[in-house]
This record gives sequence, C-alpha cells and structure tokens, in this order.
Amino acid sequence: MIIIHATFHVNPAKEADFVANLSGLIAASQAEEGNIAYDLHKAVSQENVYTMVEVWRDQEAVGLHNNSEHFTAFAATAKEYLTAPLEIKAFDGQPLS
Repeated sequence: MIIIHATFHVNPAKEADFVANLSGLIAASQAEEGNIAYDLHKAVSQENVYTMVEVWRDQEAVGLHNNSEHFTAFAATAKEYLTAPLEIKAFDGQPLS
C-alpha cells in the first residue's frame, strides 16, 4: 500500500477556486482502480494549508493516477494557487492488524 501526503500552501485570495477545482480531481481519483482513499484535509493550526491524503493499492495504481487526464490537468494549474512549493511525502504503508 502506498500512502501519499501532498501539502498545499494556498494563496488566501484563491482559496475558494482551489477548493472548487479540487472537487473534480477528488471524485475522479476516488473512482480510479487501485484507489483506497483520496481525501482533502484543511489544517486547523495553519491558515490556508491543505493536505491531500492518498492511499493506493500499489505503485502501479499511483503511476496510472499520475498519468490520468484529471491529475495532469490539475497539476498543470496547481502552482497558480500556491504561495510555497508543493510538499509531497510518500510512504510504503502496511496495516498494523
């Protein structure tokens, strides 16, 4: 299982557009084969900071997602919403139980 945390520092003036544009990406990503979870979380302690928490079956599913039309379309415009570089952390996760 692959877990990805993508952290966005969003320009406050563009926050509403950012969230609106992500809704299509989230829905399409959740429908992908190999997706276990794809959820956006807003930080409580930091203004305008969001983290996309993705859980994928395997690296192949991540690769298919990264090449999907909905992901590449969002990635092409993501920088216009950000005030800092996108932070991405990936983990090889295994269930504890």
